[in-house]
Amino acid sequence: MNAYGTLYVVATPIGNLADLSQRAREVLCMVDWVAAEDTRHSGPLLKHVSSAAKLLPLHEHNEQQASPALIAALQSGKNIALISDAGTPAISDPGAVLVAQAHAAGVRVEPVPGANAAVCALSAAGLTNPGWLFYGFLPTRDAARLSVLEKLADLPWPLVFYEAPHRILASIAALYAGLGERRLVIARELTKRYESIHVLPLSEAEAWLVADGQRQKGEFVLVVSPAPPVVATETDELRRILQVLMEELPLKQAVHLATRLTGIKKNLCYDLALQLKA
Repeated sequence: MNAYGTLYVVATPIGNLADLSQRAREVLCMVDWVAAEDTRHSGPLLKHVSSAAKLLPLHEHNEQQASPALIAALQSGKNIALISDAGTPAISDPGAVLVAQAHAAGVRVEPVPGANAAVCALSAAGLTNPGWLFYGFLPTRDAARLSVLEKLADLPWPLVFYEAPHRILASIAALYAGLGERRLVIARELTKRYESIHVLPLSEAEAWLVADGQRQKGEFVLVVSPAPPVVATETDELRRILQVLMEELPLKQAVHLATRLTGIKKNLCYDLALQLKA
């Protein structure tokens, strides 16, 4: 049996310090080192719990380079806590590289659960679907963002996104362009002083945000309802239209026209066209 230390993946509050669990507090005080996304941000947290652990930076720009030294420290017997600025590490935050290397090196990885913005928003969204898909942050470039949304458009689950304040308007516009009308939950500044949770049609979201500049501030979780099911009569009509178009046009052009004629998502039209061609 080796004498390796343990890598603790510790969830920290996303705003309200009272949400720090007793177990997380004990781990932060027990470990030798704390690997933090931003040491300036996490320093006050360690001071708050009276932790004497050594604080080291582990963020998206240095994770590949810094992880081997942390693994070596773990193999020498040191215990290390991995934390992000807020919430659960390695969920749209740094940490996954270190965790993967710890597993590969035979180091014990122990999660210490707690706050997570996506789960927090979902619990207050009022959705009854049995599943959901967490995407995280959409790409920043318009073309890449729309390409991702095109792939997600026909999925039968609620979609959960994170967004920053300076990109919120662009992302809302892209969601409407890529997904069409949906029910949207805008969860902002969760657990913080100015927390707000607002439910509205996706088509109205941009105007609602623009109406009050305060609504565009803070960290966002966006929960979008799933694609509406396509009823059998719509599928039958789509099949008929595709069959006619494909007699005269290449598949790609036939799909494009069928999408415009029926309003049915391009991915579904394309899948049905491939079935008809087979």
